[in-house]
Amino acid sequence: MSDAKLTTLFWSFLKIGTFTIGGGYAMIPLMEKELVDRHGWLSKEEFLDLLSLSQAMPGIFAANMASSVGQRLRGWQGAVISVLGNIFMPILIILLLAVFFRYFAGNHIVDSIFKGVRPAVVALIAAPVFKMAKTAGITWKTLWIPVLAAVLIACLGVSPIWVVLAAIVGGLIYGMLLRRKEARQ
Repeated sequence: MSDAKLTTLFWSFLKIGTFTIGGGYAMIPLMEKELVDRHGWLSKEEFLDLLSLSQAMPGIFAANMASSVGQRLRGWQGAVISVLGNIFMPILIILLLAVFFRYFAGNHIVDSIFKGVRPAVVALIAAPVFKMAKTAGITWKTLWIPVLAAVLIACLGVSPIWVVLAAIVGGLIYGMLLRRKEARQ
């Protein structure tokens, strides 16, 4: 358990949920800045581990991440407060958009705004990929693994579940081979 205050957790996740355009993956840079850099609640490695866990769990990535961090820092109360902070503004914004959508549907200015935001969202998603690769220890020798995984999923339509299972098996085999090599020396 941490000395993080519940109110600080709420406000941190409220900020993350409010200022992220593009959904769960686009909020990764803001989460890292807030949780690792600003508050020091997690190390970069812990952040990457929780990120991986949150992606693997069923449900909404952002809520999974908020509940994982909140639970780690303040138990079940921290999990609840973090999730509430994270989802409050997006839900409010979605409700307001739903109410006023009919007034903006087909408006060329609004359409232009959304078209202009799309490239920024792609950048928001791409930026943490490079940071995570660095934190995960991806080198030029191991770069082929995430590239192959991306090609299998995006180009060949292989289910991410099979890619993750193959990575687990590959990691186990690599670990066993490494231990055998060390045992011989």
